Amino acid sequence: MSKSIFFYLLVIVLGSLSSCKRPEDSTSHGKITITADESLQPMVEQLCQAYEAIHPETSFKVLYRPEQQATAAVLKDSSRLAFITRELTSDEQRMLTSKGIRYNPQYIATDGVALLTNRTNIDSLITLEELSSVFKGKTRNWNQLKNGNKNNDIVLVFDNANSSNLNFIMKKFGLTDVKGLNIFSAGSNKKVIEYVRENPNALGFIGVNWISDGDVPLTAELSKGLRVMGVSEKANPTKEDYYQPFQRDLKYKTYPLHRKVYVINREMHAGLGSGMVNYIMRDVGSLIIEKCGLWPTKPFNREVIIKKDI
Repeated sequence: MSKSIFFYLLVIVLGSLSSCKRPEDSTSHGKITITADESLQPMVEQLCQAYEAIHPETSFKVLYRPEQQATAAVLKDSSRLAFITRELTSDEQRMLTSKGIRYNPQYIATDGVALLTNRTNIDSLITLEELSSVFKGKTRNWNQLKNGNKNNDIVLVFDNANSSNLNFIMKKFGLTDVKGLNIFSAGSNKKVIEYVRENPNALGFIGVNWISDGDVPLTAELSKGLRVMGVSEKANPTKEDYYQPFQRDLKYKTYPLHRKVYVINREMHAGLGSGMVNYIMRDVGSLIIEKCGLWPTKPFNREVIIKKDI
């Protein structure tokens, strides 16, 4: 065999070997970084753990950040996916499309912002009108509410200044800032819960999945010493007109402070991020969302076959 033919064959073999090289990640192997708003942490943690159990060669590095930071990370390509509670703005969409990335947000679940009070506070009902008055600075004391029973200032407690919880409430009531309000930033949803438990005057705002999964010891422990407020859209409601952020009222969207959960995916190939999205939208990932107390956009189809003996 001549040297030229041998060299030609060697190039072909080496080319074939290099073409068989495993890509950095796929739906069943690899490691990627994803971000999520901290209010969604219990749900995202369980989704990642379940996916990694099914695909042992996969790993998710999850960064829990206020929503604005979680979104910025996926736009800057330091995160593959972002779990957030809003769609991207037109400017944010342009940032993706200018890089050739198709903007295709996946609406995966209906969530709710839960309102918490201390167990000693028997006032556990509030209307949207009253809540709006609180955030517009007109109502500052618990005894100004219809069901108020004590003469103390209301302390509004959120996780972070750029979190989805505060952003959602501001948008709900058309606010551009919260200057002049009695607001305390606790640092996380878990710390909001702890603060409300220790302070009878507090009104806390958290993502409902932090207290809605009764199978998880942490959520059962966090729920102690709290009241979850009922909220009504009506100005003069009866008791039947108040709803809490529990699964049935999220499913039918009767809870006034319900919101959507989205996954923003910047992948341009069939990678691990796309595998997670498919797991949620087309596989049993929706069962995990349901278990966490949220309502999945596409509930998992559980068929029951009844056989009749003849």
